[in-house]
Amino acid sequence: MLLFIAILDTFKLLLKTLSTNSGFWNPLVWCSVIVIAFLIVYSIRSFGNKEYKKDNEQVKTFLSGNPEYEKEQMHVKSSNVYWGFTETLKWVYNLLNKMHTGNVSDYVLWFVVTMAIFFILIGVMI
Repeated sequence: MLLFIAILDTFKLLLKTLSTNSGFWNPLVWCSVIVIAFLIVYSIRSFGNKEYKKDNEQVKTFLSGNPEYEKEQMHVKSSNVYWGFTETLKWVYNLLNKMHTGNVSDYVLWFVVTMAIFFILIGVMI
């Protein structure tokens, strides 16, 4: 019985309104807002097309009238996706490739130097 009272007191404490200088927090208000939002979404969803069937042409991907090939043939390689970006910034990649050593201590050194410059600039601005 004592355990039940302790759990009930904890539950009351959790449902208590927390007031701050910038607003308040009440879990019951938030739970009711979530339930109302769920009901609105569910009611909008219920207006959907009732004629939808899973096992026919409706589930096929629309490719502007083109046939759907095997997955390996349809796959777009990342080199194709980023081609314009890498071509435009090829000079940056070449420069970074020259600086790339694969040694972690070099990257830590670059990080420390960059942070030092950043902190010096912040110190000068303030």
